Amino acid sequence: MNDDRPRRSLGELPRPKADLRAADLRAIVSRDLRPVRPLWPPSRRALALTPLAIAIVVGVPLVNFFRTDLAVLGLVKAWGLSVIESAAGLAIVALGLREAIPGRALRRRALLIAALAGLALPLVIYRVTTDTFTVGPRTWAQWRFGMVCFRTSVLAATPVLLVSAFLTKRAFPLHRAATGILWGLGCGLIADAGLRLYCEFTTLPHMLLEHFSAVVVSMLLGVVMTSVVAPPSRPKE
Repeated sequence: MNDDRPRRSLGELPRPKADLRAADLRAIVSRDLRPVRPLWPPSRRALALTPLAIAIVVGVPLVNFFRTDLAVLGLVKAWGLSVIESAAGLAIVALGLREAIPGRALRRRALLIAALAGLALPLVIYRVTTDTFTVGPRTWAQWRFGMVCFRTSVLAATPVLLVSAFLTKRAFPLHRAATGILWGLGCGLIADAGLRLYCEFTTLPHMLLEHFSAVVVSMLLGVVMTSVVAPPSRPKE
């Protein structure tokens, strides 16, 4: 049988149609690319919040007033524990920023330990620094008298919450609730570190309803703000 197909030289190979369009495809993709700034490590981004954290811890009592028993508490129980609490807050913010990066998420056990430790810290500091539990509103019904502390704490946490939300926006958190819980909790601890230098009330109802609840609200605000600024983890069907 005669082969009527056109003959090619030995050095000539057939080019698939896909190869013919590859150059055009690369040109289209290259025109759509934009330079992207590399994402700082979570610890470095959290450290960038240090000046803001210092301003909050020092600014809350400066704007209002320093508690009258500051000298009785001493340097370590007053300023030392506030530094520890704010530093712990920054560390938990760093964990939240790490959680926002795909592939860097914490294990559930580590996430639970970080959240519980952060929530327990203001309670532990309260117990360590309190000798008498009778200063301030003594019943749960008198919570309105201490609402100024709740408002002060939430307002103090707002700037660092906004900055943390901005830092989260550049990442792509797959677990937005966990991300917001962590850095929201950290922001609440930073604010509480300043609040305790201002408020001298020691009753348990005041501590739980005004101080501790403000930390919890900051944590919940972190969840809400993460849901707003971060894209959904999977496309809607």
